[in-house]
Amino acid sequence: MRKLAVLSALPVAAALIALPAQAAERPACPVPTGAAAKRSSGAEIDMPPRGAATVEGIRVGHIPKGFAYGQVVVNEHDGITEYGYQWGDDRSEVDPEHRSLWVRVVCWPKASGPAQLKNAPFDLGTFSGDTETVRIGARQVLTREGDGALGHGRYAGWVERKGVVVTVMASRPLVPELTQIIKSIRL
Repeated sequence: MRKLAVLSALPVAAALIALPAQAAERPACPVPTGAAAKRSSGAEIDMPPRGAATVEGIRVGHIPKGFAYGQVVVNEHDGITEYGYQWGDDRSEVDPEHRSLWVRVVCWPKASGPAQLKNAPFDLGTFSGDTETVRIGARQVLTREGDGALGHGRYAGWVERKGVVVTVMASRPLVPELTQIIKSIRL
């Protein structure tokens, strides 16, 4: 009977030992695949746009309807990697009814809190100027109005975990859904 108890405990012990190794295999930050980097550098457009799991390692559970195209965006510079996807409709970007959404994950080893986003070395989508910190679910999110480089609407960002930043830019018609979009994002 004692031998049976020891043998039955072995799989549990093996599983407990395997957990840290499996956790270590999870990448600290989602990185673009070679194919995504190639699509980005070639400025390839997806018609129709891709869906919820477009960016490897990140899932956007709520994508509003009505987008006509999408594009992968990869940018590596200054020791960081910016990796995301932009959805858009057929309206002109100057049309106030234009609908666009940009979700990006940034691998920035120095990131540890929302206050750092004001000085983040992003090429596009900085948090300079008037910002506001709001709580959306368990996340502390820095937000600001979109500027000329980003278009009209609302820009938001947070540090998901040390070294991993997520940003979202929603055009003005999508701002009412921004909280739902942010809550739906999973890494």
